[in-house]
Amino acid sequence: MAVLTRSGPRRRRAVGTGARAALLGFGLCVAALPGRAHAQTLLTQEEALRRAFPRADAIERRTAYLDSAQLARAEVAAGPDTKAPAGVVTYYVGVRDGAPIGAAYFDVHRVRTLPEVLMVVVDPRNRVSRVEIVRFSEPPEYRAPGGWLRQFVGRVLGRELSMKGDIVGITGATLTSVAATHAVRRVLALHSVIDPFGTEAGR
Repeated sequence: MAVLTRSGPRRRRAVGTGARAALLGFGLCVAALPGRAHAQTLLTQEEALRRAFPRADAIERRTAYLDSAQLARAEVAAGPDTKAPAGVVTYYVGVRDGAPIGAAYFDVHRVRTLPEVLMVVVDPRNRVSRVEIVRFSEPPEYRAPGGWLRQFVGRVLGRELSMKGDIVGITGATLTSVAATHAVRRVLALHSVIDPFGTEAGR
């Protein structure tokens, strides 16, 4: 399945010099990860996107450039305990019969001292439809089980999407639970600002 590349909407503005601008995309994320004997790449980018959009006719690679006002909105939406989002965001939109069926984001973050890459997929209703671990560099025993990640499916950005809300932590792996929850919140916050489906503009 081919991945098409195009820029994000023209209303996105490039981040000025000195602003937070880190690419939230698979290629740069993985390239920046330090090598460790127990680091595991569980999925390639192609494998992850096929899982995200198994019925897509095409997958479009897009880039959004967020200005300072958009970044501020995303940061507030993500929550005070979540690491600030990036100003340059690469994401992927699955298309079927000419209509978008979802958007996939690759978020890189640290769990304890080593990084993890999660793919978070958002459906056209702006709800989480899938969360996959792409790469995990901590010891395997700290990796979140697939069953635990499924509790994010159907979630929207709100108070319930937190460890103090409806998200149940992993016994013995609290930092893994917190890191994944923050990643999902960060992605949903960025998604709401980028608005790849035009749902916010239509309200």
